[in-house]
Amino acid sequence: MRAEAQAQDRDSPARHDPEPRRGRPRSAAAERAILDAVVELLEAGEPLAAVSIERIARTAGVGKATIYRRWSGKEELFVDVLRDIEPPEPVVSGTDGLDDLRLLLESMRRRGLAQRSSVLLHNVFAQMKSHPKLWSEYHRTVITPRRTAVLAAVRRAVEAGELRADLDVELMDDLFVGPMLVRTIHRPDAALPDDLTDRVVRALIEGLGPVRP
Repeated sequence: MRAEAQAQDRDSPARHDPEPRRGRPRSAAAERAILDAVVELLEAGEPLAAVSIERIARTAGVGKATIYRRWSGKEELFVDVLRDIEPPEPVVSGTDGLDDLRLLLESMRRRGLAQRSSVLLHNVFAQMKSHPKLWSEYHRTVITPRRTAVLAAVRRAVEAGELRADLDVELMDDLFVGPMLVRTIHRPDAALPDDLTDRVVRALIEGLGPVRP
């Protein structure tokens, strides 16, 4: 794979152009080799701070210009690496309310399981907190769109009459997302059973007060 990427990069007339250019055809083999190179270095125990563009290029068998044509810097590249090794984003209808909300909450649960079972993911997220630029890029391009998707699903559920229309939508969003965040991030020893999403949604819809005769 890397030999193929290197050959494609060497044959490209733009190889020696140091400036990033947008809109060029991309080599899927080169991108795959670059993403794999970052994972290889991290799995070898290299801290994020020590993984330079030069080392990535050398490990992937491509030129630095090839990386900079695709990513503006390490932060943007590392975020794409995380997207690549995390469970894929769910495909929601964009029209349903509670059904899409369940899919998004279930995706949170699965990401939590993945972080617990993957030493690489666990270590990378632990290190990200001490790299403000990287954490800010991940928050901007990954976390914020996820929150926007959940908020949109809550609004659709309100419009469909599945949730109350007299409550603050952002508060309801926090109430649905909060339990998953607590279980997956703040309580790493907490169970994440298969039915957790349904239990959270059912508890919030039915209410937490005692059942009265």
